[in-house]
Amino acid sequence: MMSKRPLALGLVAAITVATVGTAGPAGAMNGEPGTDSGIDSNVNVTVFDPSMPVSQIQATLDAAHAAQVNNEMGTTRHAYLFKPGTYGTATQPLQIKVGYYTEIAGLGASPADVVINGKVEVYNRCLENNGTSNCLALVNFWRTLSNLSININSLGQDGCRASANFWAVSQAVSMRRLNISGANLSLMDYCTAGPQYASGGFISDSRLPFTINGSQQQWLIRNSEVGGWSNAVWNQVFTGVVGAPSDATFPNPPYTTLATTPLSREKPFLFLDADGRYNVRVPVARRDTSGITWANGLTPGRTVPLHDFFVATPNDSVHTINNQLARGRNLLLTPGVYDIARSIEVKRPNTVVLGLGQATLTAVNGSTPLDIADVPGVVVAGVTVDAGTVESDVLLRVGKKHGANSGSAANPTTLSDVYFRVGGPHIGKSGIALEVNSDHVLIDHTWVWRADHGVDGLNDDQRWVTNTGPYGAVINGDNVTANGLFVEHFQKYNTVWNGEGGTTILYQNELPYDPPTQADWMNGDVEGFAGYKVGDHVRTHNLYGAGVYVFNRNDPSIHTENGFEVPNTPGVKLHHIMTVNLSAGTIDHVVNGVGGPADTTRIGQPVFIIDYP
Repeated sequence: MMSKRPLALGLVAAITVATVGTAGPAGAMNGEPGTDSGIDSNVNVTVFDPSMPVSQIQATLDAAHAAQVNNEMGTTRHAYLFKPGTYGTATQPLQIKVGYYTEIAGLGASPADVVINGKVEVYNRCLENNGTSNCLALVNFWRTLSNLSININSLGQDGCRASANFWAVSQAVSMRRLNISGANLSLMDYCTAGPQYASGGFISDSRLPFTINGSQQQWLIRNSEVGGWSNAVWNQVFTGVVGAPSDATFPNPPYTTLATTPLSREKPFLFLDADGRYNVRVPVARRDTSGITWANGLTPGRTVPLHDFFVATPNDSVHTINNQLARGRNLLLTPGVYDIARSIEVKRPNTVVLGLGQATLTAVNGSTPLDIADVPGVVVAGVTVDAGTVESDVLLRVGKKHGANSGSAANPTTLSDVYFRVGGPHIGKSGIALEVNSDHVLIDHTWVWRADHGVDGLNDDQRWVTNTGPYGAVINGDNVTANGLFVEHFQKYNTVWNGEGGTTILYQNELPYDPPTQADWMNGDVEGFAGYKVGDHVRTHNLYGAGVYVFNRNDPSIHTENGFEVPNTPGVKLHHIMTVNLSAGTIDHVVNGVGGPADTTRIGQPVFIIDYP
């Protein structure tokens, strides 16, 4: 075992080298839990130094993947962070596979500061006997890759694996601030039992090589550069992407391309400054932009030293967290599952709440785990919010009441990589998962999920009355923007948009699989609930690139009248929308009685509407 070697970190505690299992040394950020002195070594944050042998880093990450590759509903969370430098060589590449609840991130001010000579990959998951039967990427959720460069090196891999860096994922997975070169990037795994479907995903602020979309059903890439793009399945959206394909022949292929992104803000990120001190960079909001933020230096924004954060662990009480927030501290949630019996209250403008390693807040006794006041500039990023066994009215609330004239167009409250679960790892109940009442809010990638499967042991009839959630996202605020809104399986409207001036760029929805009968899936006299509802009084709204899918596996005879339901007014505009049948049930129309049925005569074949009205 190597002896400890303290390294100077200034305002945070020293990184020490510690043995991780039998895998060899890796660094862990040390400090007293809940203080400004750093991140404690027992909170599942591992920091690698480029001086460490590649074999030891490889062994640590291989062991992590082995533990997490099938741990879909588990409670283990981990962040693996790389200090600036180069990892892997031409003859000894570092080839990383990323499992559930795992974050891989560089600690540089620029993605160019951390270079992986090797690969960072996700493959199809084989669900039966760990062989090659039933291998797919449809459940490859909850993982994060950001802020580094990958110089693809496939040395030692077979011909198929050597053909690309594979990132075969689905919802709740983000790629941000990446610089990838050396070979193709593939968003599907065509080496493990064929391509199979994947159902992701999200990329932003990245420079990418030629990218193979392949079997990905939907994808959003925002403010990036691509060396080329191939394939599309149902719904591929590009906004502010240099090198994006044209959408002139939509739906053949089904590309939706916006030259610039109306509103964006990159996710905050940890980095080490020149003196070895930990900081968090908080990017500014930008309008009508394209391309990456780091091409000409540090991403525009403000730098917040880590000592301005309260570094929390699951052992810290909400009372303690709220006291620290009230004192003006920001909040860093280290990896783990936090039981939240009363709300974490964010009341001060410009507060940053940053989660590492899929930090998860679980509602206890019907609480609202995260409650954000009507103040501008709050940023919440990298946090998952779970419903508990007692129904919560709301899981995350932004603003107490619409009409408070809150919010700032120049400094919107922002939710980045914030995910929701009602059921899955345990029984869950909520009235509304995400409620936005404030004006000028930006949602930058979310998955709001009422679970269609999990470890609860329930069949669909039981799940319908046990894992309850009528509404996914309810947007009451004006001038709210959503880049990458994924909402699935809720029991009434999955999304209700009541605010004026709303914009959504890529919307993906699956209607609930589990209504027992048509009688259980009725909106008064109307058969079913639309997957996306714009309030009847709304006069201005824009939706770009959207799909609603049906799979009524419990009763294939069930009908849903419309995939989308909006007021008929010139200011409410839907661009490139579709419905599709996944193999059971019927959506009779795409929007407001327009468009043919997505039924079992055209399984997997979308019904497209180019523009409505």
